[in-house]
Amino acid sequence: MNATSSALLVSDHVDGSVYVLTVPDGTVTGRLTGRHLSEHAGFLALPGGRVACVDDRRGELLVLDPFGDEIVELAVPVAVPAEHLACDPTGRRLAVTTGLGENTEPWSDLMTVVDLATGEAARVRTRVGEPGVTVLGDGDPLVTLRHREPGALAIHRFADLLAAPPGCPVVTPHALLPLPDDGHGDAQDPESGQVFAATSEGVHSFRRKEDTLVAESLIPWESPARGWYLRLDTRQRALWTTLRGGAPDALRWPDWTNQAWRHDLETGHTLLTELGPGLVFRLALARNHTAFTRIHPDGDELVLLDADDTLRRVPLPAMDKAPRRGGTPWEGVERRAVAATPGSGWVAVTRGGHGEVHLVDAETGHEATRLRLSTPLHHGGHVMLLSRNDGADGDPVGR
Repeated sequence: MNATSSALLVSDHVDGSVYVLTVPDGTVTGRLTGRHLSEHAGFLALPGGRVACVDDRRGELLVLDPFGDEIVELAVPVAVPAEHLACDPTGRRLAVTTGLGENTEPWSDLMTVVDLATGEAARVRTRVGEPGVTVLGDGDPLVTLRHREPGALAIHRFADLLAAPPGCPVVTPHALLPLPDDGHGDAQDPESGQVFAATSEGVHSFRRKEDTLVAESLIPWESPARGWYLRLDTRQRALWTTLRGGAPDALRWPDWTNQAWRHDLETGHTLLTELGPGLVFRLALARNHTAFTRIHPDGDELVLLDADDTLRRVPLPAMDKAPRRGGTPWEGVERRAVAATPGSGWVAVTRGGHGEVHLVDAETGHEATRLRLSTPLHHGGHVMLLSRNDGADGDPVGR
């Protein structure tokens, strides 16, 4: 049995490798090969230090135990390519939606629901697109799908989906709520029973009422920019995102503006913090800090924001195939992934194309260890820091 209190999961989804390493020394305690995890659906924290993810090549939902003798605890067939992954607050019932994969237009309308307690699974057809998903508890679970173009929030009963006959039947939501067409970003707060969806207008808030949802007040961005994802802060019940502003032209990415956006769900107060220009993607939540990576032709950095709204900037070594001026930050370039856990002060940042992971102490900004893996970590790979009981499973949406 691996007795470490913290572990680092690192996925090279192109190469097909998944590593489990101890923190902070970086000893490799396990490795999977031939496993091409969906970077977009990400990792989903489950109770007891377990993790859910999707193998996009084999078409399997995996439950991983980084602290056990066998890494793969369970594998269940699901429809792919996986777009979004979520579970109910107990970690028992999961839903996986499908997206574009290596295609330019939405083509799949399949969704899979899984009951981990019984091993039951069912595939159904919903609507072609790239729907976000949340799975609500409190009695009979509900599955909510955030659609766009046209925008809507579709509500299904989990039990109805799981009981669907074979053959991937079309399912009709029993409730449908309007949303703008440009939704992108989903979160839920299990404590309040609220569901959140990000659009250009702001964050749309809904609350469960029996077997449906009712709309609540819109949370404004308080900025001309907008967020493209949402993350629940389990440390103090807040929503986080990065607001991206500037010209939508991807060729002008070095001039994009970036603001950290934090909305306290208890007080309703919103805090904006300037992060600097360039590409700022996902964020990570450490014990006392929120971590961002900023990519820019003039130099990359890890940006650490503490509870007092103080910024610490940690320079990162350049990537050989980093995004350049005159090109986009998406096609044929390397990126960085960032991970942290509410249970510790460590932050992990990848160096795409180099097979390196920087392990940084958020309190000091000091790089404690630089891990070197045997695969390049194409596109930055994907990483997750976790502890056995760090509270990360309080956010039941894959990241």
